[in-house]
Amino acid sequence: MNRRNPAIKPRRRAPDKGLFRIIGGRWRGRKLSFPALEGVRPTGDRVRETLFNWLQPRISGARCLDLYAGSGALGLEALSRGAGEVVFVDRQPVLIRAIEVHLHTLGASAGRCRCEDAAVFLKGRSAPFDLVFLDPPFGQVDWQGLCEALGSGGWLKDGAWVYMEEAAAAGAPPLPEGWALVRDARAGNVGYHLASPPERSPATAAEEK
Repeated sequence: MNRRNPAIKPRRRAPDKGLFRIIGGRWRGRKLSFPALEGVRPTGDRVRETLFNWLQPRISGARCLDLYAGSGALGLEALSRGAGEVVFVDRQPVLIRAIEVHLHTLGASAGRCRCEDAAVFLKGRSAPFDLVFLDPPFGQVDWQGLCEALGSGGWLKDGAWVYMEEAAAAGAPPLPEGWALVRDARAGNVGYHLASPPERSPATAAEEK
């Protein structure tokens, strides 16, 4: 009979690897891996193609926030297509490390990473963004509260757009008063949406500078 030596610790199994492909821009066709943790699902090629067609007039030079970054697919696609800066935020250290490796490999100096819970990050000192990508695990986010935190916390520039991805069966995310749904589509079991907050008054904008 084989017996396990208690002095020998079992080896930890490395996380399985998933893959996604950058579909446009200077790194078009590059395949990148990520730790395939539960709930981490890169936005699919078809959805990203449509999304970045929507964003094409705005992406060049844009300052972007990839909250709930996961694999980093959305933020890396934005950098590939000419975004000026992308801040990646995720609470899983193994995912943030993988994104940092991709940024180094691609020579993407305009990407920055924060290993932090999204709610904690949004309570910090804000710097407004042109585009925000929100692709959390399905069914786990209070969309209205999250959008209110982005708007009231000074995270959004005037004219900013916020991308939201959720299970298609959930329908369009509820939005705070004054927000508008700009674009809306569905691909299989995924619903994806672009929204815009109301513009701030000149006095409010001046206070946030």
